[in-house]
Amino acid sequence: MSERSAASLSAPNDLRAFWMPFTANRQFKKAPRMLVAAEGMHYTTSDGRRILDGTAGLWCCNAGHCRPAITKAIQDQAAELDYAPAFQMGHPKAFELANRLVDIAPEGMEHAFFCNSGSEAVETALKIAIAYQRAIGQGSRTRLIGRERGYHGVNFGGISVGGIVNNRKVFGTLLTGVDHMPHTHLPGKNAFSVGQPEHGAEIADELERIVTLHDASTIAAVIVEPVAGSTGVLIPPKGYLKRLREICSKHGILLIFDEVITGFGRTGAAFAAEKYGVVPDMITCAKGITNGVIPMGAVLTTAAIHDAFMTGPENLIELFHGYTYSGTPIAAAAGIATLDTYREEGLFERAADLAPYWAEALHSLRDCPHVIDIRNEGLIGAVELEPIPGQPTARAFQAFLDAYEKGIMIRTTGDIIAMSPPLIIGKGQIDELVGTLRDVLTGLK
Repeated sequence: MSERSAASLSAPNDLRAFWMPFTANRQFKKAPRMLVAAEGMHYTTSDGRRILDGTAGLWCCNAGHCRPAITKAIQDQAAELDYAPAFQMGHPKAFELANRLVDIAPEGMEHAFFCNSGSEAVETALKIAIAYQRAIGQGSRTRLIGRERGYHGVNFGGISVGGIVNNRKVFGTLLTGVDHMPHTHLPGKNAFSVGQPEHGAEIADELERIVTLHDASTIAAVIVEPVAGSTGVLIPPKGYLKRLREICSKHGILLIFDEVITGFGRTGAAFAAEKYGVVPDMITCAKGITNGVIPMGAVLTTAAIHDAFMTGPENLIELFHGYTYSGTPIAAAAGIATLDTYREEGLFERAADLAPYWAEALHSLRDCPHVIDIRNEGLIGAVELEPIPGQPTARAFQAFLDAYEKGIMIRTTGDIIAMSPPLIIGKGQIDELVGTLRDVLTGLK
């Protein structure tokens, strides 16, 4: 769609039926913000304005919008093979994509299990972890350990191991046998850190306390985001993830990295596991796997985990788990074209090269009103604002609205502004994004 034809579209005349996710529905429907087209680094609104995308859609459009090679791959695949079942049948592109993922994953990741989203990838990894422990004769290991302020999607397993209160509090008792490590946010010691904070590696030792409380023989897995994204961009302290790896290995506990946000170049490497030099037992991924164009997720596992299930008669199903849309042809084609785009344009390397410029630009906002912390890693950034007394989230939400009116898209969680632009962003666009945000912050009350 051309920008001219997109601009001619108006908002729908009836907004009642759609119950929008993670949205202030009543506020939105009084003053809708409608996106009708996108290209490269920009969205086009229903009133014809261009909006600079500072969030890669929803942390997912890492190669920018409406990339021709990805679009063509989807069109061609839909015309050739629209759907094929993944149960007891296969199609070539699912196997090709699995091989391509393993090729760019950290050494030791040798298998991929496909699903449809990050939430489903987390559910899959948690189920595999418990089933694996049983498969190796450790059936008492059923407990799962997450982290305060962690986000692992919105299914029951994900919100159980997750640690964001509003995602949990109205949905009952959730899964039993779940515990949580403390988060790593230490503003008193680490405020305005550039990259990884210096303080906080010792927080990983809280896992030892949890192991002592429950006994290692009851714990199947620990799941953490290498960089906690949706809670407001919490960067792991130096040495923290390596210490978690050591403790998990010591006690026979699987370590799962939720890389739904950090995967596919966001930190300047294919996966944050590579960036931080820590290899988990499983990696969950989604979003950037198809550039956000078609729903898809995956769990990457070691050979040890996969092979533990490959026992018994060969005609029997080894893992009773999967989805109607696991590795569908169109999603697999989009994934392959997306990986091609990342490689051909060197986008992971580009993110690493731009990271210092991004950090400097972001931290230039330190003197803006109400700013109490700034955090960054790769092409991820957060600006934390002092809340309005008695009105939590109000200041950041106003910044979000003002930013949209001034032509940039940001995300907010609580009183934290989060940004994660497509990896195709240029230095001039970084200046535009941060400069406009400065204007927004300066105007806040």
